[in-house]
Amino acid sequence: MNLRYGVILPGGTAPEQVEQAILAEHAGWDGVFVPETDYGVDAWSLLAAMAVATSRVRLGTILTPLPWRRPWKVASQVATVDQLSGGRAILGVGVGALDAGLPGIGSEADLRTRAEMMDDGIDLMRALWAGKGFEGRHYRCEPPRGDPAAIAPVQARIPIWVVGVWPRPKSMRRVPRCDGIIPGYEGGPDAVREMTAWLAEKGVPAGFDVLAEGETSPAEAAAVVAPWADAGCTWWMETRWTRRDEIRGRIAAGPPARS
Repeated sequence: MNLRYGVILPGGTAPEQVEQAILAEHAGWDGVFVPETDYGVDAWSLLAAMAVATSRVRLGTILTPLPWRRPWKVASQVATVDQLSGGRAILGVGVGALDAGLPGIGSEADLRTRAEMMDDGIDLMRALWAGKGFEGRHYRCEPPRGDPAAIAPVQARIPIWVVGVWPRPKSMRRVPRCDGIIPGYEGGPDAVREMTAWLAEKGVPAGFDVLAEGETSPAEAAAVVAPWADAGCTWWMETRWTRRDEIRGRIAAGPPARS
Protein backbone atom coordinates (compact mmCIF):
# COMPACT_ATOMS: atom_id res chain seq x y z
CA MET A 1 0.00 0.00 0.00
CA ASN A 2 1.46 3.35 -1.08
CA LEU A 3 -0.16 5.35 1.69
CA ARG A 4 1.07 8.00 4.03
CA TYR A 5 -0.49 8.28 7.44
CA GLY A 6 -1.57 11.42 9.22
CA VAL A 7 -3.34 12.16 12.43
CA ILE A 8 -5.84 14.98 12.90
CA LEU A 9 -5.63 16.27 16.46
CA PRO A 10 -9.03 16.82 18.10
CA GLY A 11 -8.00 19.77 20.26
CA GLY A 12 -6.66 20.44 23.71
CA THR A 13 -4.21 22.99 25.02
CA ALA A 14 -1.35 24.16 22.85
CA PRO A 15 1.30 22.36 24.94
CA GLU A 16 -0.74 19.12 24.81
CA GLN A 17 -0.99 19.25 21.05
CA VAL A 18 2.69 20.04 20.53
CA GLU A 19 3.53 17.03 22.73
CA GLN A 20 1.19 14.88 20.60
CA ALA A 21 2.96 16.03 17.43
CA ILE A 22 6.31 15.00 18.91
CA LEU A 23 4.82 11.64 19.90
CA ALA A 24 3.39 11.18 16.39
CA GLU A 25 6.79 11.71 14.83
CA HIS A 26 8.42 9.23 17.17
CA ALA A 27 5.64 6.68 16.55
CA GLY A 28 6.09 6.76 12.77
CA TRP A 29 3.20 8.91 11.55
CA ASP A 30 3.84 10.95 8.40
CA GLY A 31 1.79 14.05 9.19
CA VAL A 32 0.05 15.99 11.94
CA PHE A 33 -2.93 18.18 11.14
CA VAL A 34 -5.06 20.56 13.17
CA PRO A 35 -8.42 22.27 12.62
CA GLU A 36 -8.58 26.03 12.21
CA THR A 37 -11.47 27.26 14.31
CA ASP A 38 -13.16 30.63 14.77
CA TYR A 39 -11.96 30.88 18.36
CA GLY A 40 -9.54 28.62 20.19
CA VAL A 41 -5.89 27.64 20.04
CA ASP A 42 -4.52 29.41 16.97
CA ALA A 43 -3.75 26.83 14.29
CA TRP A 44 -0.76 28.51 12.69
CA SER A 45 0.89 29.49 15.97
CA LEU A 46 0.45 25.88 17.02
CA LEU A 47 1.92 24.54 13.79
CA ALA A 48 4.88 26.92 14.13
CA ALA A 49 5.61 25.47 17.57
CA MET A 50 5.31 21.95 16.17
CA ALA A 51 7.65 22.89 13.33
CA VAL A 52 10.54 23.68 15.68
CA ALA A 53 9.79 20.67 17.92
CA THR A 54 9.80 18.07 15.09
CA SER A 55 12.02 17.28 12.12
CA ARG A 56 10.13 14.94 9.78
CA VAL A 57 6.32 15.00 9.94
CA ARG A 58 4.32 17.12 7.52
CA LEU A 59 2.28 19.84 9.24
CA GLY A 60 -0.95 21.49 8.15
CA THR A 61 -4.58 22.39 8.64
CA ILE A 62 -7.69 20.30 8.09
CA LEU A 63 -8.95 22.74 7.32
CA THR A 64 -8.64 26.54 6.91
CA PRO A 65 -11.96 28.26 5.97
CA LEU A 66 -10.21 30.53 3.48
CA PRO A 67 -13.09 32.92 2.63
CA TRP A 68 -13.29 33.89 6.31
CA ARG A 69 -9.58 34.66 6.55
CA ARG A 70 -7.39 37.34 4.98
CA PRO A 71 -5.60 35.27 2.34
CA TRP A 72 -2.47 37.45 2.38
CA LYS A 73 -2.23 36.81 6.13
CA VAL A 74 -2.73 33.08 5.62
CA ALA A 75 0.00 33.16 2.97
CA SER A 76 2.35 34.76 5.51
CA GLN A 77 1.48 32.20 8.20
CA VAL A 78 1.93 29.22 5.88
CA ALA A 79 5.24 30.53 4.55
CA THR A 80 6.46 31.08 8.13
CA VAL A 81 5.62 27.50 9.10
CA ASP A 82 7.24 26.26 5.89
CA GLN A 83 10.45 28.08 6.77
CA LEU A 84 10.48 26.92 10.39
CA SER A 85 9.81 23.31 9.37
CA GLY A 86 12.30 23.21 6.52
CA GLY A 87 9.60 22.76 3.89
CA ARG A 88 6.95 20.59 5.58
CA ALA A 89 3.84 22.82 5.46
CA ILE A 90 0.55 21.78 3.85
CA LEU A 91 -2.51 24.01 3.60
CA GLY A 92 -5.98 22.46 3.61
CA VAL A 93 -8.76 24.86 2.54
CA GLY A 94 -12.52 24.92 2.23
CA VAL A 95 -15.32 27.46 1.90
CA GLY A 96 -16.24 27.12 5.59
CA ALA A 97 -19.37 25.59 7.09
CA LEU A 98 -22.17 27.66 8.49
CA ASP A 99 -23.18 26.30 11.86
CA ALA A 100 -24.29 27.41 15.30
CA GLY A 101 -20.69 27.78 16.41
CA LEU A 102 -19.93 30.60 13.99
CA PRO A 103 -19.71 33.90 15.85
CA GLY A 104 -21.58 36.91 14.54
CA ILE A 105 -18.56 38.62 12.97
CA GLY A 106 -20.04 39.51 9.61
CA SER A 107 -18.60 36.55 7.70
CA GLU A 108 -19.85 36.05 4.17
CA ALA A 109 -22.78 33.61 4.16
CA ASP A 110 -23.51 33.23 0.45
CA LEU A 111 -21.98 29.98 -0.80
CA ARG A 112 -21.32 31.19 -4.34
CA THR A 113 -19.54 34.29 -3.05
CA ARG A 114 -17.47 32.22 -0.63
CA ALA A 115 -16.47 29.90 -3.47
CA GLU A 116 -15.35 32.89 -5.56
CA MET A 117 -13.40 34.26 -2.59
CA MET A 118 -11.69 30.91 -2.08
CA ASP A 119 -10.66 30.75 -5.75
CA ASP A 120 -9.26 34.27 -5.53
CA GLY A 121 -7.56 33.47 -2.23
CA ILE A 122 -5.79 30.42 -3.64
CA ASP A 123 -4.49 32.40 -6.61
CA LEU A 124 -3.45 35.32 -4.40
CA MET A 125 -1.42 33.09 -2.09
CA ARG A 126 0.29 31.40 -5.03
CA ALA A 127 1.18 34.81 -6.44
CA LEU A 128 2.63 36.10 -3.16
CA TRP A 129 4.69 32.95 -2.62
CA ALA A 130 6.12 33.49 -6.10
CA GLY A 131 6.95 37.12 -5.32
CA LYS A 132 4.19 38.50 -7.54
CA GLY A 133 1.13 40.71 -7.15
CA PHE A 134 -2.47 39.69 -7.78
CA GLU A 135 -5.73 41.22 -8.97
CA GLY A 136 -8.96 39.24 -8.86
CA ARG A 137 -12.66 39.71 -8.35
CA HIS A 138 -12.48 40.00 -4.57
CA TYR A 139 -8.83 40.72 -3.71
CA ARG A 140 -5.98 42.79 -5.01
CA CYS A 141 -2.42 43.03 -3.72
CA GLU A 142 0.93 44.41 -4.81
CA PRO A 143 4.04 42.22 -5.09
CA PRO A 144 5.59 41.62 -1.67
CA ARG A 145 8.20 44.11 -0.54
CA GLY A 146 11.44 43.42 1.24
CA ASP A 147 14.07 40.74 0.85
CA PRO A 148 12.55 37.93 -1.28
CA ALA A 149 14.67 35.28 0.44
CA ALA A 150 13.45 36.40 3.86
CA ILE A 151 9.79 35.89 3.05
CA ALA A 152 9.85 33.04 0.53
CA PRO A 153 8.65 29.53 1.43
CA VAL A 154 11.16 26.70 1.38
CA GLN A 155 9.01 24.55 -0.91
CA ALA A 156 8.87 25.57 -4.55
CA ARG A 157 5.16 24.75 -4.41
CA ILE A 158 3.43 24.51 -1.05
CA PRO A 159 0.74 21.80 -1.33
CA ILE A 160 -2.80 23.14 -1.18
CA TRP A 161 -5.45 20.52 -0.47
CA VAL A 162 -8.98 21.65 -1.24
CA VAL A 163 -12.40 20.28 -0.31
CA GLY A 164 -14.26 18.76 -3.23
CA VAL A 165 -17.65 17.04 -3.10
CA TRP A 166 -17.79 14.18 -5.59
CA PRO A 167 -19.46 14.08 -8.09
CA ARG A 168 -20.73 17.68 -7.94
CA PRO A 169 -19.19 19.57 -10.89
CA LYS A 170 -19.18 23.02 -9.26
CA SER A 171 -17.43 21.70 -6.17
CA MET A 172 -14.90 19.68 -8.17
CA ARG A 173 -13.98 22.28 -10.80
CA ARG A 174 -11.16 23.89 -8.75
CA VAL A 175 -9.71 20.58 -7.53
CA PRO A 176 -7.42 19.80 -10.52
CA ARG A 177 -5.51 23.08 -10.10
CA CYS A 178 -4.68 22.31 -6.47
CA ASP A 179 -2.38 19.62 -5.08
CA GLY A 180 -4.80 17.34 -3.31
CA ILE A 181 -8.44 16.79 -2.44
CA ILE A 182 -10.16 16.55 0.91
CA PRO A 183 -13.12 14.65 -0.49
CA GLY A 184 -16.76 14.49 0.42
CA TYR A 185 -18.68 11.61 -1.12
CA GLU A 186 -20.86 8.61 -0.52
CA GLY A 187 -19.95 5.14 -1.68
CA GLY A 188 -16.60 4.49 -0.05
CA PRO A 189 -13.67 3.17 -2.10
CA ASP A 190 -15.82 2.70 -5.22
CA ALA A 191 -16.50 6.43 -5.26
CA VAL A 192 -12.77 7.08 -4.86
CA ARG A 193 -12.06 4.99 -7.96
CA GLU A 194 -14.57 7.00 -9.98
CA MET A 195 -13.17 10.26 -8.67
CA THR A 196 -9.51 9.40 -9.27
CA ALA A 197 -10.36 8.31 -12.84
CA TRP A 198 -12.03 11.68 -13.40
CA LEU A 199 -9.02 13.50 -11.95
CA ALA A 200 -6.70 11.56 -14.25
CA GLU A 201 -8.80 12.65 -17.23
CA LYS A 202 -8.38 16.25 -16.05
CA GLY A 203 -4.62 15.82 -16.10
CA VAL A 204 -3.71 16.11 -12.43
CA PRO A 205 0.05 15.64 -12.05
CA ALA A 206 1.86 12.78 -10.39
CA GLY A 207 1.90 13.24 -6.66
CA PHE A 208 -1.64 14.59 -6.45
CA ASP A 209 -3.03 13.64 -3.04
CA VAL A 210 -6.37 12.00 -2.27
CA LEU A 211 -7.35 11.79 1.39
CA ALA A 212 -9.44 9.30 3.32
CA GLU A 213 -10.21 9.57 6.99
CA GLY A 214 -11.65 7.47 9.77
CA GLU A 215 -10.95 5.68 13.02
CA THR A 216 -8.99 2.47 13.37
CA SER A 217 -7.87 0.25 16.18
CA PRO A 218 -4.26 -0.97 16.07
CA ALA A 219 -5.32 -4.58 15.53
CA GLU A 220 -7.61 -3.87 12.57
CA ALA A 221 -5.99 -0.78 11.06
CA ALA A 222 -4.23 -2.41 8.11
CA ALA A 223 -7.40 -4.19 6.98
CA VAL A 224 -9.47 -1.00 7.28
CA VAL A 225 -7.17 1.20 5.21
CA ALA A 226 -6.26 -1.36 2.50
CA PRO A 227 -9.41 -0.81 0.35
CA TRP A 228 -8.83 2.96 0.39
CA ALA A 229 -5.23 2.54 -0.72
CA ASP A 230 -6.27 0.14 -3.48
CA ALA A 231 -8.85 2.69 -4.68
CA GLY A 232 -6.20 5.38 -5.12
CA CYS A 233 -5.99 7.28 -1.83
CA THR A 234 -2.55 8.60 -0.91
CA TRP A 235 -3.17 9.67 2.71
CA TRP A 236 -5.08 8.03 5.55
CA MET A 237 -6.13 10.51 8.25
CA GLU A 238 -6.71 9.02 11.67
CA THR A 239 -9.41 10.94 13.55
CA ARG A 240 -10.95 11.13 16.99
CA TRP A 241 -13.07 14.22 16.52
CA THR A 242 -15.06 13.95 19.75
CA ARG A 243 -12.87 11.75 21.97
CA ARG A 244 -9.74 13.62 22.92
CA ASP A 245 -8.98 11.15 25.69
CA GLU A 246 -8.31 8.40 23.11
CA ILE A 247 -6.04 10.22 20.70
CA ARG A 248 -2.76 9.96 22.59
CA GLY A 249 -2.97 6.18 22.91
CA ARG A 250 -3.85 5.80 19.24
CA ILE A 251 -0.94 8.02 18.21
CA ALA A 252 1.47 6.03 20.39
CA ALA A 253 0.34 2.74 18.79
CA GLY A 254 1.60 3.96 15.42
CA PRO A 255 0.05 4.20 11.95
CA PRO A 256 -1.83 1.33 10.31
CA ALA A 257 1.08 0.04 8.24
CA ARG A 258 3.15 -0.35 11.39
CA SER A 259 0.41 -1.48 13.80
